[in-house]
Amino acid sequence: MQNTLLQFRKFDDPALAENLIALLVANNIPYQSEENKLSFDPSFGAVSETSTEYVVKIAPADFERANEIIIAHEEETLDEIDKDHYLHQFTDKELTDVLIKAEEWSLADVVLAGRLLKERGVAADAETINNLKQQHLAELRKPAEPQTTWIIMGYILAPFGGVLGVFIGWHLMNHKNILPNGEYVYGYIERDRKHGRIIFIIGVIFIVLITLFRIFGRQ
Repeated sequence: MQNTLLQFRKFDDPALAENLIALLVANNIPYQSEENKLSFDPSFGAVSETSTEYVVKIAPADFERANEIIIAHEEETLDEIDKDHYLHQFTDKELTDVLIKAEEWSLADVVLAGRLLKERGVAADAETINNLKQQHLAELRKPAEPQTTWIIMGYILAPFGGVLGVFIGWHLMNHKNILPNGEYVYGYIERDRKHGRIIFIIGVIFIVLITLFRIFGRQ
């Protein structure tokens, strides 16, 4: 599993992905980049047909080192950040949240948040932040609420041999989230994954039966 490359960062702007790749190359961290054209969000949300995301993957074992390298790079350029940057308007608690939920922010924001807290004399020692991050990871590990609506739709669509029904089943049983530390966790509760497996099997069986009927029904 350590040799498997997992999503480390994704960007809407290819230039940002290239900047990250340059840092990885300079520090001999193996990576893989992907350009994904999106027409349907894996979480069942629609997106623009022209949406593109640029994904950079690295080994989970390199996540911490890569973050340290990027933070060091951002610290070198911190003085170039505009003094009107929106983080200057954040409260101490909001800045602390930026440090805790670093995956939701650019690393430039994370580094700046740390500096602003230090300038304000707010205690944000590494041990305290790490403990809060562990609590945040525990929250992220929790699966999504029961997907009752999608399960019902899956059972309705699967017998008709529709690809959407099969996709719903596959997604429910296989979808995983990647945590900021590179850990993989299932996105849905065990009950929903079991329903997804049943929906997927039903869908595949009916697709095969319908295909055979169309082939042999013409003879």
